[in-house]
Amino acid sequence: MYAGGSIDGVIEMLTEDIVWHVPGAGPIAGDHRGHDDVIEYFRIRRRIADNSMRLHPGEMLAEDDLVVQRVDGTAEVGGESVGWRTVGVYRLEGDRIAEVWLVPLDLQKFDRVWGRLPKS
Repeated sequence: MYAGGSIDGVIEMLTEDIVWHVPGAGPIAGDHRGHDDVIEYFRIRRRIADNSMRLHPGEMLAEDDLVVQRVDGTAEVGGESVGWRTVGVYRLEGDRIAEVWLVPLDLQKFDRVWGRLPKS
């Protein structure tokens, strides 16, 4: 999806009132609420990475309504190959994701990667 594919399958996995928390100071940072805001967050990430973003899931822990997963990411940003590491914390309601906390393991590096929009 982040690499330019359809976002429909991802949106189907989210509750209508989804909240996606992203730390930092760049254009993707903030609390994205509801489908429209989360879709815009996805689009901004795709734009910054010129549809080159790839996620490499790692270990996962799941219990009751909580899932925690380490994910490494790679992309081409501004002509440079970049990588980052995060932990995603997902709160579920039934079989859908209701809330996400993205936790970069190196926030300064994460902000450098996602810190600016490309010129249109």
